[in-house]
Amino acid sequence: MDLTGKIISDYSDYLRIERAMSPNTVASYVSDLREFFDIVPLPPAEVASDDIVAYLAKRKDISKRSQARLLSAMNSFFRWLIVEGERKDNPVDAVDSPKLGRYLPEVLSEDEVSAIMDSVDLSTWTGKRDRAILEVLYGCGLRVSEAVGLKISFVYLDEHFVRVVGKGNKERVVPLGNMADDAIKNYLALRPEPYSSEYDDILFLNKSGKSLSRISMFNMVKKQAMLAGIHKEISPHTFRHSFATHLIEHGADLRVVQEMLGHESILTTEIYTHIDSSTWQRNILSHHPRG
Repeated sequence: MDLTGKIISDYSDYLRIERAMSPNTVASYVSDLREFFDIVPLPPAEVASDDIVAYLAKRKDISKRSQARLLSAMNSFFRWLIVEGERKDNPVDAVDSPKLGRYLPEVLSEDEVSAIMDSVDLSTWTGKRDRAILEVLYGCGLRVSEAVGLKISFVYLDEHFVRVVGKGNKERVVPLGNMADDAIKNYLALRPEPYSSEYDDILFLNKSGKSLSRISMFNMVKKQAMLAGIHKEISPHTFRHSFATHLIEHGADLRVVQEMLGHESILTTEIYTHIDSSTWQRNILSHHPRG
């Protein structure tokens, strides 16, 4: 391993251990840094602002949002180098971040959600598993990583809630609706034998009895959307967005939705009030003292 690779590896350990960032976030930051240093073969201590600007100019293949994420990763990396005494300045400070419009995620209508649920073939154990996954993604608003890692011991069917381990190993409790509850029960009755004791407590297993992968979950969601005749660009995260949007459309309090989604900031949750502005406008005006 060369010097730059060693420094990035140490930085990865810092993010994982000291910052307690999720494995996905750490992998994303490290990937961005490695791509940068593959194109800009300089020691991290010698990288200048102009080098970063030139690199971004070359990367015509990535969106403004990806550029902003890259700058965020590099900003964190160089701040860490300053703390470690490897640099005295942060070259990202002199680089303008691209202006981003407000991101509005793709959202399914309630009819589209129902169509996807109904498209699952429930005559097989994998179909019952997939239906349970979809019900949990939508009915609990889970991230794909949270669904993949969901443990049986964290699912309280009689009490109708699940414990979820989210970003930064933070736990939250999410209510479990009747449909999700029934789907999990139907799947558990046919759940395959785990490959080893390592997977005894993992809820969603593949045909080999091991934990279902994120990619498999992505592919399943896309397949069911296609079978349901839904032509939107969707992913497991689309169900999370749709869950939040539908809750707010039906009058749920924004703070409650924030807690259920595991958002640190209410500002992140607020985006769902912009997806169907007519709903929240009607809600506000119907309670307005000068309405």
